[in-house]
Amino acid sequence: MALAPIFPIIHPILKRIFPNCLWTGDINRREIALTFDDGPHPQHTPKLLKVLEQNQIKASFFLLGLLVHSYPQITKDIYENGHWIGLHGYAHKSFPLLTQKELKLSLENTENSIYQACGLAPELICDVRPPNGIITSHQLNLLTAWNYRPVMWSVVPEDWAKPGVSKVTNRVIKQTVNGSIIVLHDGYYGGEDVALSAATIIPILLDKGYKFVTIDRMWQQV
Repeated sequence: MALAPIFPIIHPILKRIFPNCLWTGDINRREIALTFDDGPHPQHTPKLLKVLEQNQIKASFFLLGLLVHSYPQITKDIYENGHWIGLHGYAHKSFPLLTQKELKLSLENTENSIYQACGLAPELICDVRPPNGIITSHQLNLLTAWNYRPVMWSVVPEDWAKPGVSKVTNRVIKQTVNGSIIVLHDGYYGGEDVALSAATIIPILLDKGYKFVTIDRMWQQV
């Protein structure tokens, strides 16, 4: 079942239920954020970085600690290219399946892997996006207590289901508005097309007058 048509409908509902998460930026500014989950990947991420560099775009990457540990040089490339880095957990496991201790350890181990890879200090990594966008109210409170900022999304083209570049592009272009946070995937699910999707989407949105900013900039607007 294709869930992409449903996301724009449930997004406003989820935003009301979990108001302390970052769902969008300022709707009065023509600024949007391009974000990527599930990386780094040894093939997909380097190709994506080239596209972003060619278009002079800064994006935000929510990384899995296990893959950071496996591919430290790619993590370093993300950081040295000026992209914003957040946490996606150590492994791609839904947060509600983790105990409080396991959740904290997952985030801390990911931070440590990132630090070992590129030297980015753990205290400078504050953004967390839960895998599959699933989290409990209690866990959101824990993230706040641990000085993390929960980040969600507003444009979800369901690229992990591999619908093809054309469908992903059409969904993103149709749904993007001021303040949109777009999520694509450069990991093992959907990452095969991520570079081409980004290369197609970015020029269209630039022509529409949008400016790409990082998640950190989005937080400054709320």
